[in-house]
Amino acid sequence: MIEKLDFAALVAGDVEARAVLKRGVLETGFLRIVNTPIEARDVDTVTEAYRAFFKLPMDEKRLVDMALTGSNRGWGAAGSEQVDPDANPDYKEVFDCGYQLPKGDPLRASGLLVYGANQWPENPETFRRDVSAYYDKATDLCRALLRQIAQATGRDTAYFDDKFSRPMALLRGNFYPARPDWATDKDFGIAAHTDYGCLTLLTGDGTPGLEVQGADAAWHAVDVQPGEFVINFGEMLQMWSGDKVRATLHRVVGSAAERISVPMFFNPNYDTNVAAEGGEPISAGDYLTKRYDETYLHLMGKTAG
Repeated sequence: MIEKLDFAALVAGDVEARAVLKRGVLETGFLRIVNTPIEARDVDTVTEAYRAFFKLPMDEKRLVDMALTGSNRGWGAAGSEQVDPDANPDYKEVFDCGYQLPKGDPLRASGLLVYGANQWPENPETFRRDVSAYYDKATDLCRALLRQIAQATGRDTAYFDDKFSRPMALLRGNFYPARPDWATDKDFGIAAHTDYGCLTLLTGDGTPGLEVQGADAAWHAVDVQPGEFVINFGEMLQMWSGDKVRATLHRVVGSAAERISVPMFFNPNYDTNVAAEGGEPISAGDYLTKRYDETYLHLMGKTAG
């Protein structure tokens, strides 16, 4: 169901690679990506950094708890998100970091959630370095992918360039523990959802878990090994493209194995109009803030539990 795309071949202009990208963007909403500038060792380094953090005592993780802030930067406890209002809060833990506005940027004083200050734990000692290094590599790859996606949707290659000059780019480490004994049919590592933004670049430790809903309405497993990636597209890009691009439902039920996944949610500048051509304007920031407010329990005034 999910096709494999050779990124180097795509950049080189390979006709079949371009066809694979177009089908993924317009039909399935998901692709597996191989042969990118990010190497398996880069993925191994960042997944092990997250693993070491998630294994810390709860008291240490609480020092960077995002629930103590008005933002979504830092650690999120199990049960701190609810992506499906008809399911229970997701039992995974997360760690989020995002784009930091440069000094002098007028938005720095705005207090906008989507540009919140990052929180970094003191341990592991190399955590900030390793996560930041991966963040930069993932950002570069996302920019390159968007140039190809622009072509696939009939736009100029550079269409997205100025719209992602200060991106609302959120890197996350997900920790899915073994599925608990108490879990019911309303309990998930992450319940069925479509991503909120534009482009998601996902990798992880190689443990299976991701499932994608196909056109047949069945759930299909999508495995990704370190050094490989899955990309998918969110509600914002679907809306922005006038429904040309497909945002596809996916979920993680969980299994007897622990799992680390690392998604980069790559979204445009806050003030970018992401309405379809001729539609009522809506800024990317307003749309994303609305969806965050509907997902994070601490932004709803609720407590994880």
